[in-house]
Amino acid sequence: MNYAEIKSFDIANGPGVRVSLFVSGCTHRCKGCFNEIAWDFNFGIPFTEETENELLDKIGNPAISGLTLLGGEPMEPVNQKALLPFIKKVKEAFPDKNIWCYTGYLFDKDIIENMTNTFPETRELISYFDVMVDGEYVEDLRNISLRFRGSENQRIIDVRKSLESGEIILYEGV
Repeated sequence: MNYAEIKSFDIANGPGVRVSLFVSGCTHRCKGCFNEIAWDFNFGIPFTEETENELLDKIGNPAISGLTLLGGEPMEPVNQKALLPFIKKVKEAFPDKNIWCYTGYLFDKDIIENMTNTFPETRELISYFDVMVDGEYVEDLRNISLRFRGSENQRIIDVRKSLESGEIILYEGV
């Protein structure tokens, strides 16, 4: 997997000050995407053990609330394979810090109904997420007054509560 960018002190993609990892590769190709350059799976820098260590060091800063995964598309199957071992390390090292994931896939239909039955990494990977912002960016539904999302169709989901209940539970911390 490649990544496009790391933001060490991000305040736009989740609550508090966060470390954000923008992975490369996305097949959604949303019209008006803010990060078109990261659609290409070969764009950016290889995600290595050195990258993981750099990120873990940044996340360890007491001022950091958590980690956010964006893209590109973190939930592309090839990206899931690379992210799973890293996300496990993050949760082991920092169990009190939260992990947010932005995806163009729908949590219930695409991820739960399809990916968890097709890709072995999916179920375990999402079990480490606290919040998922789901749904493709829809330019006609763009709303700049929304917190932590770009278009009105996107949902901010409490992943743990949703997995426990079997239905979508929206995150109340926004």
